[in-house]
Amino acid sequence: MALKTAPAKAGSKNPPPVKAAAPKAAPTPAKAAPVVTAKHLAAGLADQQNLAQKQADLLVTSLVGLMVGHLKRGDRLRIGGLGILEVKSRPARMGRNPATGEAIQIKAGRKIAFRAAKELRDAI
Repeated sequence: MALKTAPAKAGSKNPPPVKAAAPKAAPTPAKAAPVVTAKHLAAGLADQQNLAQKQADLLVTSLVGLMVGHLKRGDRLRIGGLGILEVKSRPARMGRNPATGEAIQIKAGRKIAFRAAKELRDAI
């Protein structure tokens, strides 16, 4: 269907309307990887080791609690075949508010760093 427009007048500030382009198809979102929770790990552990589900849940939550306790104390966790978890200190630094461009002070903090083991990198 053609768009009919009146011819532009000499000295007119408004150009004639332009036919709109067809809308682009929305990109298809990538499928998100499935999320594995502690409950899933406990269920798999219960199946593999012939444990009751409650025992496997308790085992997984206890392991996570122990790991968190060691990380809070600043220990480095080396888990064979998986990798190393450690707490690193981040110094205070200057940053920018992206909305206003204003310089802001970012306070010092701690972060958890993970380095994958060679076996894990090779497996993936």
